[in-house]
Amino acid sequence: MAQEAKGPRSPLLKSEDWWAVWIGLFIFFLGLLRMSGADLLGWAVKTNMWFNLSQALSPVSATYKNLPGFVSLLLTYVFMTAILSFGVAIMGGKVGRFIAGFTVIFWITYACWMIGNNVYVAATPDQYAKLKITSSLRLTGEAGFVVALIAGLLIGNFWPGMVKFLQDATKPEWFVKTAIVILGARVGLNALHSTGLAAQVVFRGLCAIVEAYLIYWPLVYFVARRYFKFTPEWAAPLASGISICGVSAAIATGGAIKARPVVPVIVSSLVVIFAVVELLILPFAAQAWLYQEPMVAGAWMGLAVKTDGAAAASGAITDALIRAKAASVLGVKWQEGWMLMTTTTVKVFIDIFIAIWAFILAIIWAFKIENRQGEKISTGDIWLRFPKFVLGYAGLFILVILIGLGVGKEGAKLLNAGVGQADTFRGIFFALTFFTIGLMSNFKKLKEEGMGRLAVVYVVCLAGFIIWIGLFISWLFFHGITPPVVS
Repeated sequence: MAQEAKGPRSPLLKSEDWWAVWIGLFIFFLGLLRMSGADLLGWAVKTNMWFNLSQALSPVSATYKNLPGFVSLLLTYVFMTAILSFGVAIMGGKVGRFIAGFTVIFWITYACWMIGNNVYVAATPDQYAKLKITSSLRLTGEAGFVVALIAGLLIGNFWPGMVKFLQDATKPEWFVKTAIVILGARVGLNALHSTGLAAQVVFRGLCAIVEAYLIYWPLVYFVARRYFKFTPEWAAPLASGISICGVSAAIATGGAIKARPVVPVIVSSLVVIFAVVELLILPFAAQAWLYQEPMVAGAWMGLAVKTDGAAAASGAITDALIRAKAASVLGVKWQEGWMLMTTTTVKVFIDIFIAIWAFILAIIWAFKIENRQGEKISTGDIWLRFPKFVLGYAGLFILVILIGLGVGKEGAKLLNAGVGQADTFRGIFFALTFFTIGLMSNFKKLKEEGMGRLAVVYVVCLAGFIIWIGLFISWLFFHGITPPVVS
């Protein structure tokens, strides 16, 4: 946390929590101006899946198509450095040291992000024909998060001098909170699109959130507390990370219960690693077991795979694999995209309730978990505990839906473009998060905190009941439903 400057300062300007809101909103509104014809974020860099480096970078908007990719990346670095440094200055931090450290962190992180987007690392089987390749590691672009985490871990454990130099800019909580605020706009856009889907799929997707919040979460929390003896500080973010939406839910939960910063960021690193493992296994299991129940397979991906990107990729792979098998074994050609739609619909409804769940946990922790006997809890205490960045997430979610419902077809296209431009920064903030998580993760200290036991809890819960309960719930709500047949 940045040091506070001397003198009176508004609570809205003192914390990284609030500055995540202000920066996330600022980026979103710059993107939203796309609807008025002003393309103010179109120069931002987009990382493409690439065969050679000349294909890796491009501006996010066609308006700036003649802008070289490296220039776009340089402008993105300057913009992010400026807005983050402004926040550091207002909070009373050491701006010069922040800029020096952030410069190194940004360029190393982006190199890792580019490596993760190489075709032979990121491409999934449904993309092979289009890309004219026959094999890859099938990790999706989220492999960049894993590469960034590994790079951070190497520096964090073997180069202490560099860690000290970067410490003023090593702010994984700030980065991920800002990313989550921007994510609210993307989730709102996805929910807006879902209103036009088949009513039964949307309804059943809504019902499926009961599983994530009221079945998964208590079970994981119980296992972590009862059998692995974790404190509530560790058990709650772990339960949210495994049960709900991975990184976003773990960070929101950590804020709601006032956990130490190291707790949710370590849980987040586990979430990403295990999501990649699930991505490599579950779609092929779905093809083998569920090729006659395609919508069950799609819902299963949404309930079992815990990060948005990996869940969507799993849904896309499952869609391609099951349609191919159904065509050869059953002689049925289903329309493309319905299984993926089911995955994303289920995932969206789970994501929507993160803010509500954080509020519920803040109340429970205030009144039950940490309340001393005879101590009175006021509304102000709950407000102080509540993670403020979740307000930004919820606010953008609602705002995007209201705007989307009030514009026509052309306006919706511009809204899509604006949210997409803002979402580019969300991906970069997430990548920065995982690199800086690595910087903070000293293996010796992690062992003392019980990192190995955390991983065991994850494996036990995921393989022991989450995957199978998810499969059962998916079958309960979606069996017998099939996509339209290609005429």
